[in-house]
Amino acid sequence: MGTLLIRNGRIVTATDDYVADLFVAGDRIAGIGANLPAQADRVIDARGKFVIPGGIDPHTHMELNVGAAISSDDFETGTIAAAHGGTTTIIDFATQARTGTLRAALDGWMANAEKSVIDYGVHMILANLPADALREMDTLVHEGITSFKMFTAYPERLQLDDGTIFKAMLRARANGGLVMLHAENGSVIDYFIEKFLAEGKTTPNYHPLSRPHASEAEATHRVIALAELADAPIYIVHVSSRYAMEEIRAARARGVAAFGETCPQYLALASEEYADGSFAGARFVCSPPIRERANQEPLWRALGDNTLQTLATDHCPFCMTTGYQGLPAQKELGKEKFTQIPNGVPGVENRMHIAYQGGVVQRGWSMNRFVQVTSTAAAKLFGLFPRKGTLVVGSDADIVIWDPQRPHTIRAATQFMRVDYNPYEGTAIAGSPALVIARGRVIFEDDQFLGRRGQGEYLKRGIAALT
Repeated sequence: MGTLLIRNGRIVTATDDYVADLFVAGDRIAGIGANLPAQADRVIDARGKFVIPGGIDPHTHMELNVGAAISSDDFETGTIAAAHGGTTTIIDFATQARTGTLRAALDGWMANAEKSVIDYGVHMILANLPADALREMDTLVHEGITSFKMFTAYPERLQLDDGTIFKAMLRARANGGLVMLHAENGSVIDYFIEKFLAEGKTTPNYHPLSRPHASEAEATHRVIALAELADAPIYIVHVSSRYAMEEIRAARARGVAAFGETCPQYLALASEEYADGSFAGARFVCSPPIRERANQEPLWRALGDNTLQTLATDHCPFCMTTGYQGLPAQKELGKEKFTQIPNGVPGVENRMHIAYQGGVVQRGWSMNRFVQVTSTAAAKLFGLFPRKGTLVVGSDADIVIWDPQRPHTIRAATQFMRVDYNPYEGTAIAGSPALVIARGRVIFEDDQFLGRRGQGEYLKRGIAALT
């Protein structure tokens, strides 16, 4: 790696906004200032463009095996797509088997993740918590895996009882880890699924009806209460409903260290779009489900006022058509029964597009808030700040030159995600990345990928900086 000088750009972080030059040496930012005299291997004129930290997506599922199918993006294709959209770091998930160890889950995940073209970290999903696993939690924190996800849903595979969740929270409070919760009431959901199937209601539109917003709000309230009792911070993943969001707002108002993320699908899509029962609705099947359109504006407001801190994707793509790029049957597995549709939607490539258009252009967010939501908050909560999530001397040179005069229309035909549709098809975005730099390397320029497989590095993360 050589040197790079970005001149005349409008440098924006979560707190600053000014015009200056930025000098990169190797993989780090080496200087920021007006009219820098530095010589460089390449000089880029960023006049009229935003120079921002690379995005951080703290919730992805690359090549996730859900039993009947494996998500269609592997760590190479998925991270290429992420970079195209301005994301230069992902945090993915290793999943403990019910009878397995955390170490075995981590080893299998690491073998896959080495294909990544951008830097990557990992959360650990806890599916069982005997005494040995509690000790493993401590070891993992020392090794830089400082966040642990648990589920109140999927009884046969992942759901943990309240006592086990509480025990993990106590351990995390002691070792400095951050507990993450997928909050839906799995027992209630199973009741509705059994009821609908018995009534012959098998089409995709019954998926959201089987996972009502009250089941999410109840579970969110419950796990926040457990965290409050344990005096441990809690992070609620993929908040889909205004009712669950209000549980987080209420907890924060009384001083609980409760944090939350939402996803582009909950901001830009609505269950009304697949209420007709046609199989085309399988494109939108994910969990928690996409809610009624009335939920969108409250979630946008929550991201704007810091009730919710991060925008993640829960990127977990499955193709609609068998044989796409040689992939086997995926969404089509559920043609006869909505419960067999692999849950997940693509989005890692379009996260920053949706945030920019919906937040900055349509709702008047500052670019500072855009950076906070798409990068800085995740860096702080997941132990990467200030190495990631900001632009200061010594930080990794993860930089996006965002051009507000460079329109982009989201199209499956031109995307880098390895999936045969895009849920945001045809959405017009008023600006987009002109150039993406990952640790000092230009990896995207004018929509051309210039990186290489495996150039991303594993990130050993620190303890959360709670905000």
